[in-house]
Amino acid sequence: MTAAVLDGEALAASMRLQLKDRVATLVSKGVTPGLGTILVGEDPPSARYVAMKHQDCAEVGITSAHAHLPGDVTEKELIEVIERFNADQAIDAYLIQLPLPKHLDEERILLAVNPDKDVDGLHPVNLGRLVMGAPGPLPCTPAGIVALLAANEVAVEGKHVVIVGRGLTIGRPLALLLALRRPGCNAAVTVVHTGVPDIGMYLRTADVIVAAAGVAGLITKEMVKPGAAVVGAGVSWEGRKLLSDVAEDVAEIAGFLTPRIGGVGPMTRAMLLENAVAAASRRVPGI
Repeated sequence: MTAAVLDGEALAASMRLQLKDRVATLVSKGVTPGLGTILVGEDPPSARYVAMKHQDCAEVGITSAHAHLPGDVTEKELIEVIERFNADQAIDAYLIQLPLPKHLDEERILLAVNPDKDVDGLHPVNLGRLVMGAPGPLPCTPAGIVALLAANEVAVEGKHVVIVGRGLTIGRPLALLLALRRPGCNAAVTVVHTGVPDIGMYLRTADVIVAAAGVAGLITKEMVKPGAAVVGAGVSWEGRKLLSDVAEDVAEIAGFLTPRIGGVGPMTRAMLLENAVAAASRRVPGI
């Protein structure tokens, strides 16, 4: 068996085309969506990621706002920028690129963001909305994973999904999302982590596996049920090489598998655009 590829790059490109049409409709009604980014310091991967987000914005017609602050910025100075973004009516949604320098209180900083402008969907108010199943911006990577599985007709409803990793950006919100009674979700969800002695015991019963631990090669083919769908959402770096949580031999037994590059990452960025356009749509009644 050779696993079918869960091509996030192709799906994200298709989503951008649809978003471009939605943006054009909003512009025709006098509303141009705006996405903002705040970058602190000179971390190269963070800077590259922010640059890609602005390229995506330009492709679909979303305007960009950006604040690049020095690594030694004070909390007071950073919160002043956040308050400016909160008040700017041309910015419908924005994000603070993580990680932040260690001298900054990340929780305090993120709490300063207006929840209605939280494009990442990770503000406590929006996570609370997710718990309740209430409308609000969904966390981008979890929403992207659900969309990728649905687009490839991977059965999730009523199936056993095992998530490896309990982080704030993927594992925890994805477990909440997949358990909701909504299309593409409604699954039996198990969450394990690297502190569990034998994660393979859980994985071998899974119809869908999402690896989000950030440990290279953690998931091997011996842990995977034949035909299962496997999503590699966790990554780590070896020098300049990006490594997946999923070992290459998993492709020999899985039914579906994300590629090492071009799987989950493009979907996360597409969902950022989706959240920004949804935020802008609130300015136009009836859309």
